Amino acid sequence: KSRLACSFCQEKKEPDYKDVSSLEKFTTDRGKIIARGWTGLCQKHQRRLSRAVKRARFLALLPFISQV
Repeated sequence: KSRLACSFCQEKKEPDYKDVSSLEKFTTDRGKIIARGWTGLCQKHQRRLSRAVKRARFLALLPFISQV
C-alpha cells in the first residue's frame, strides 16, 4: 500500500486558520473536510487541519456549507 507523504511535513508548515487558500484544498466543493486517506496527511496534521478549518468557519473565513 503506497502512502502519500504529508504535505505539511514536507513543507515544514502547520495548518493555519488564516490561510484560507490552503485550507480550501482540503475541503470538498460542499465544504466538508476531506478524510485523511484521501489527503495523505499524517494524523497530527489532519487533526490540526480540522481544528483550523472549524476555526476558520466560525470566524466566517470559510463557509459551513455551500450554497448549491
